[in-house]
Amino acid sequence: MMKRLLRFYNGLKLNTKFTVLIVAFVLVPIVILSAWLFYSMEQNVISERKNALTYKLSQSYATVQNNVDSINMSTQFFLSDQGLRDFLVREKNDEHISAEELIEFYKEDIASLERMVNNNPSLYQIRVYVDSKDMQEMMPILYRSDRMGRLSWSGDEELAGWKFDYKDSIFDSYTMNQQDRILSVVTVMEQYGSGQIGVLEVAMKMNVMFPLLYETVDNQWSCFVDPRGNLFFGDKEPEMAKQMVEGFVGEIAESTSTQEVLELAVGGKKCVAGYINVKELGGKLVIVEDISVAVGEIGFERNLFILVAFALLIVLVGCINLAVKTVLKQFYSILGSIYEVQAGNLNVVIEGNGTDEFGLLGNQINKMLIRIRQLMDDNIKHEVLVKNTEIRALQNQINAHFIYNVLESIKMMAEIDEKYEISDAITALGKLLRYSMRWTSANVTVGEELEYIRNYLSLINLRFDYEIYLSENLTEDIKALEIPKMTLQPIVENAIYHGIEQLAEDTSIYIKGVMDGNDCIIEITDSGRGMSEKEVANLYKKIAGEIEASGGSGNSIGLKNVQDRIKMSFGENYGISINSKLGCYTKIGVRIPYKQD
Repeated sequence: MMKRLLRFYNGLKLNTKFTVLIVAFVLVPIVILSAWLFYSMEQNVISERKNALTYKLSQSYATVQNNVDSINMSTQFFLSDQGLRDFLVREKNDEHISAEELIEFYKEDIASLERMVNNNPSLYQIRVYVDSKDMQEMMPILYRSDRMGRLSWSGDEELAGWKFDYKDSIFDSYTMNQQDRILSVVTVMEQYGSGQIGVLEVAMKMNVMFPLLYETVDNQWSCFVDPRGNLFFGDKEPEMAKQMVEGFVGEIAESTSTQEVLELAVGGKKCVAGYINVKELGGKLVIVEDISVAVGEIGFERNLFILVAFALLIVLVGCINLAVKTVLKQFYSILGSIYEVQAGNLNVVIEGNGTDEFGLLGNQINKMLIRIRQLMDDNIKHEVLVKNTEIRALQNQINAHFIYNVLESIKMMAEIDEKYEISDAITALGKLLRYSMRWTSANVTVGEELEYIRNYLSLINLRFDYEIYLSENLTEDIKALEIPKMTLQPIVENAIYHGIEQLAEDTSIYIKGVMDGNDCIIEITDSGRGMSEKEVANLYKKIAGEIEASGGSGNSIGLKNVQDRIKMSFGENYGISINSKLGCYTKIGVRIPYKQD
């Protein structure tokens, strides 16, 4: 797939490629940034609602704790009231209680308990139920147990404990007008030796205990889940509340966390829901909020942004394409000129070049075309020159043959007259000329160069009264190596004219070949006058071209030519080195590669 896309992209025109690239570099960051932005907005909404639910649950739990503490303290107050307990024991044992005792009990104990209830406005009511048909009821505290039988929880198998969401029905007429839902903690009052002496009910309204359940917040539903799994709602849309909460309650049934707020979908709606364990009541406070509207608004903004961005993209593509075509106008003009050159028209001139990169390209192409025309003219002239050179070379070869024939005749004449030294000198001179005037190749073997040096020394020794001996120490492998023609001879000539000739005594030149890694070093050592360190340094500078070397036979210009030709043939790592000691010797080393292509 990627290869097909690359092939398709490579087949597009240049202006289309630029348009695609610009749009891609603009569009991709915008898409990534906008996707991240809207995702962050949605996550912020969810996080904000989660934090709000967490806070609300914590506040509601704190309210429940305070109310439970109030109920527990009231319960303990009633249970610890000794006057009440004594009265209940006497009723349990069917003891006769006089009217004066009843009045005194009512004025002292009942009145005190009633004041305690009235001083705690969060309480709904505190009642004590006594199993007696003849007991005088002392409202609103003391009642016969048959009234308790009218309450919904009186038939529970477990009488003691928390009772949730029931109506106060101990009086028929009162119940008809009573709409409040209440909860209570029921305690069985017992006395040692007498058994159960009464049942204590400490009640509170549901909306006081659980204000969260009765809040009127749009798209938010709450409930309390008791230890048996029963759900208790407020009076706000109970059907809708039940539908939104039940699924979440099922999910958290097995949860062991103390408090948790989650993101979930309920009935196709995006919601956040949370709960907190109310250990005092053995249940959970649950709250579910529908955030579909808030998230939907972000989705609408995202879709609107995509629509507007797409419309702007279409306009942007058109503008970019037009701008790119304008920028590339000069390029297409240059391309047309190149097509003309390809067709064979070298007289094309690109005009209207500006100062930008395309203008510079046009100017460079104009210069290139001018240079091509000059090179073509020079090439024609060069070919003519080569032909003329070949003719002159042929003529030189003819002249060389004439000279060889003449020298051969002189040699024969010298031998006839038994002038063998002259015959040998003429033979050496012929070989010298034949080597120097050979046109077959620019390179020769080391062995051929040594043969030339031998002939050269045999002629040089004719000039002097003393003898210059040549000593060689080279293997056959080294003699087979190729070097540029006239590489070693100028070094020998330099040794004679600058080192040996001034001594005017028998001496020797030693040529040795040594290996150095993958290189070969041919050392030419003379026993001449040598050089000082300053002379060696100046000679190095002349060879390197830092000091101009004057012409002339045997001068340092010969060594510079040798150095230049070696580097041209083998590279910058190769060349000559100089070692000398004044009054003793001079050694010139020629480094060449041992393994040659």
